Amino acid sequence: MLKLRFNPVAKQDLLDIKDYIANELDNPTSANKVVSEVIESYRKLKEFPKLGPELTSKIDVPTDYRYLISGNHIIFYKIEDVYVSIYRILDTRQDYIKILFGEEKY
Repeated sequence: MLKLRFNPVAKQDLLDIKDYIANELDNPTSANKVVSEVIESYRKLKEFPKLGPELTSKIDVPTDYRYLISGNHIIFYKIEDVYVSIYRILDTRQDYIKILFGEEKY
């Protein structure tokens, strides 16, 4: 079983998701539910790190990112030695290629 490791940006992503749903959409109950679902999804990666497909199966950019969809969110991660490293947690409607790789990959 691998260990989970979080990039600080991924932690902030999860806090931002919760804050947006709770405050902007005025639905704290739903915010807690969404965060719980995301947490449940990425916990599965400890035991099944290859659960999510390689990102290269979806885009034509060389990368070792993998992704796992959890509701309306995508968890971007890499398998690194004994770790599953969570890098970003983004809404599926966001331009995740631009967010992950910047303008130069277009």
